[in-house]
Amino acid sequence: MTQQPRIDTSPHVSDEVRKTTCYMCACRCGINVHMKGGKVAYIEGNRDHPVNKGVLCAKGSAGIMQVNAPSRLRAPLKRVGPRGSGEFEEISWDEALQIACDWLEPIRKTDPSKLAFFTGRDQSQSFTGYWAQNFGTPNFAAHGGFCSVNMAAGGIYTMGGAFWEFGQPDWDHTRLFMLFGVAEDHDSNPIKMGIGKIKARGAKVIGVNPIRTGYNAVADDWVGITPGTDGLFILSLIHELMRAGKIDLDYLARYTNAPVLINSDPASPEHGLYLRDTDGKPTVIDRTTGKRMAFDTPGVHPDLSATHEVDGITHRPVMHLMAERYLDPQYAPEAVAERCGITPDKIRRIAAEIARVAFDEAFTLDHEWTDFRGETHKTMTGRPVSFHAMRGISAHSNGFQTARALHVLQIILGTVEVPGGFRFKPPYPKPVSAHPTPHCKYAPGQPLDGPHLGFVRGPEDLALKEDGSPARIDKAFTWENPMSAHGLMHMVISNAHAGDPYKIDTLFMYMANMSWNSSMNTRGVMEMLTDTDETGDYVIPRIIYSDAYSSEMVAYADLILPDTTYLERHDCISLLDRPICEADAAADAIRWPVVEPDRDVRGFQTVLVQLANKLKLPGFTTEDGTPRYADYADYMVNHERKPGIGPLMGFRGDGADVGRGAPNPAQIDRYIENGGFCVSHIPEGANYYKPWNMAYQDWAVGMGIFDTPQPYIFDLYAEPMRKFQLAAEGHGDRQPPDHLRARIKAMMDPLPIWYPPFEDDSVDTGEFPVHALTQRPMAMYHSWGTQNAWLRQIHGENPLYLPTKLWHKHGFSEGDWARVTSPHGEITVPVAHMAALNENTVWTWNAIGKRKGTWALSEDAPEATRGFLLNHLIHELLPPKGDGLRWSNSDPVTGQAAWFDLRVKIEKADAPAEAQPAFAPIKSPVGRGPENLTWKVGK
Repeated sequence: MTQQPRIDTSPHVSDEVRKTTCYMCACRCGINVHMKGGKVAYIEGNRDHPVNKGVLCAKGSAGIMQVNAPSRLRAPLKRVGPRGSGEFEEISWDEALQIACDWLEPIRKTDPSKLAFFTGRDQSQSFTGYWAQNFGTPNFAAHGGFCSVNMAAGGIYTMGGAFWEFGQPDWDHTRLFMLFGVAEDHDSNPIKMGIGKIKARGAKVIGVNPIRTGYNAVADDWVGITPGTDGLFILSLIHELMRAGKIDLDYLARYTNAPVLINSDPASPEHGLYLRDTDGKPTVIDRTTGKRMAFDTPGVHPDLSATHEVDGITHRPVMHLMAERYLDPQYAPEAVAERCGITPDKIRRIAAEIARVAFDEAFTLDHEWTDFRGETHKTMTGRPVSFHAMRGISAHSNGFQTARALHVLQIILGTVEVPGGFRFKPPYPKPVSAHPTPHCKYAPGQPLDGPHLGFVRGPEDLALKEDGSPARIDKAFTWENPMSAHGLMHMVISNAHAGDPYKIDTLFMYMANMSWNSSMNTRGVMEMLTDTDETGDYVIPRIIYSDAYSSEMVAYADLILPDTTYLERHDCISLLDRPICEADAAADAIRWPVVEPDRDVRGFQTVLVQLANKLKLPGFTTEDGTPRYADYADYMVNHERKPGIGPLMGFRGDGADVGRGAPNPAQIDRYIENGGFCVSHIPEGANYYKPWNMAYQDWAVGMGIFDTPQPYIFDLYAEPMRKFQLAAEGHGDRQPPDHLRARIKAMMDPLPIWYPPFEDDSVDTGEFPVHALTQRPMAMYHSWGTQNAWLRQIHGENPLYLPTKLWHKHGFSEGDWARVTSPHGEITVPVAHMAALNENTVWTWNAIGKRKGTWALSEDAPEATRGFLLNHLIHELLPPKGDGLRWSNSDPVTGQAAWFDLRVKIEKADAPAEAQPAFAPIKSPVGRGPENLTWKVGK
């Protein structure tokens, strides 16, 4: 008998496992980092983690290649050649910090607004905002203004939260799941796990997206909608549901402002505002007594139909206004179908399916709970329909109203915060009243008068100077975009270059590749960054930039502060910022240096602490200038936003306190011992109906989410928007400029509306008939993965995908190239055929294309020769209207960048040597990576 070989089926993988949090996308999954000889050998998912439960995607596994990437910056850099050349010299950290302070200190002492501090996709915005507030500049925001502020703001103004980080479907009970505009890079592992769970038990998935990839590819029904018409489609669904009476009237009466009384006299200066009581609370008519009462009066049963007259003025419930608006034939399927690219029959079938599941498959859970009016309910009603949406509906100039429309659709079905529906993740839900308003008052040597970002309640909260001009460089919270909760990062460089509304001295950015894939009008932005005035000085005098890698933006900075990779630093995923959690629990997490850097780099957050200490910023130093924090880890443990509330909720006090408690010097060690995270579960019976469930409200107070219970009702009708309309109609002390009055009256409608994307009205759609989109692939997150040796093998280049109709119309064949032209620019790129695509839409993967000389790639890398960006075709401004004004290519409500409004024309082109436009190579501060990236870890 032949002896069988001995095979080790469980080889020794590592000497040690260090548990931390992934940073390869915004999911923030838990990971086990296997170490050999002090180096990373392997990364797997952490099965105990609440986000991913051990599941890990290609991005997460490839994190090992991020920490070993040849493109990592190695030391602080000072520019020695012209901007854009990539010519630098390495300097010490002492010199780098001193240069930064020499630039920043005079600004702070004379005019803090001369600093524009904007951060990209970092996950520490409560900290970076706190730094900017203590510096005193009004000019701070993160990347949300060009990502998904429409989604976040639309959700918070409607129901106190939104999709993605704010909530999730009730995966255990939902039977119909409908996605709108969701690409594969956001919420990747939880959605994959959730879809797998619901499909395993026979639930149906409907995907609404012009592009059928990823989640839409596994959907049971695909709606290949025309870009920018999602809101019209949603309002047609609402029309059909209301017409059929398939709405949850009890839910609307109890938990929304549908019964709240509204002034209906067009001649009144309060037309469209709530009828309030002497305490300022919105009022309703009680069904039992017929009396007017505050909406939250114990025992009140609000009436959805009763009107009320005061001083000769009739006040009608919001429900009347909704019925008049959405039962209008303009929203009938026949009226909207052609524009949406869907048949009327399909709209009706989807509406009928939603209604059938929500009402015919309704169920109850035997969970007793007490609401905010004091009424005890023996059961909870489940409506097993859930929705999810993301950037695809958000990045349009009509995206805010579209997001609100989708939330109204959920609410009229009664599917929010109920079993089977959409559920909030703590610390959400939060009413608008629980959020700050934006602040913009600055003075030399003083901190800003409050947080930069927030939610306006009316014109009184706009960020305007005494003369009415914008207080912020990005014009956030102005009449141009009043509810811009995340700022307008895409407008910072353009406005600073134009001196509109004023000039700045220093642009300070972190992880924001604004000279390439994070910018509209890419060539124009590069020219703005290098433009000089009549004296030969740069129009934007100084640029400080921090990044971990040699990105395109590095070449355009004067001072580089090199960041670590995510496995080499402390990070805080905080309830104050962008929490990780699940609907049944609050959770937060940390990152910690599982490996020490082998380069002269520092975590950016620690660098900010060091700069704050040198500048003696209040909040970071005592009155005598003594530093409060040595580094970011020290800040994470010892900072308190208010007594007992800090960046981390877990292991406070003696280590046993959660939510509230004194700082614990051993807190980070406790997190590390627990796998890098902390979870606090919501008590059973408190985990549904969160905005109205007093057991949840009391739990949230105990956790430090609120100081007092904050129950509220959903805002189908957004009164703050009506206040802006009233101002545009001439009421009030704060008035908009005349050229914006008509737009404010039309676009700031307090009930969701739909209007064509601005680019449709600004360009000749006969000349530019095709919609063009970008979408991030599941294996990449923004641009980070396209220099990753493993992930490059999945997406090393990107074609422009054409639908069958356009493919045949232009006579394309495999291997062909196309010239794609917009009103702003032209590109020549390789094409590919894709049948599962809206027939009038082309698309490509985002951020695959790279500029030569960056990311340590060779100049003949496919990313630099065949990879390309659609950004070259998009402008941050709309085409001129002839009025001499600069009209932002943004949503008029929030300022969200309208990336997805792009219209183009396509023609067959001869194949060039490489994708066009091509730019001259940049000299690399890190050189070129090796042809073969190999190494041996351990013995």
